[in-house]
Amino acid sequence: MPSATLTSKGQITIPAEVRAKLGVTFGDRIDFVEVEKGQFIIMPATCSVQELKGLIPKPKKPVSIEEMNGVIAIRKLHSEKR
Repeated sequence: MPSATLTSKGQITIPAEVRAKLGVTFGDRIDFVEVEKGQFIIMPATCSVQELKGLIPKPKKPVSIEEMNGVIAIRKLHSEKR
């Protein structure tokens, strides 16, 4: 398993094997996506939206349009008060 060491400036060098599999090179942007508390996926920032499918689990309970509209209305009220 490839690994890297964190420098005192908070930097790492992504191993060549990982860069090749991600298809990234000098100057490319990398996203760090938290999938669980303390666990991240690294992925190129240039990936398509379809590649993100399944990254976030489905909600345990469906949310109705009415519930969504209610939350939007509440947030709108709070932002108007500021």
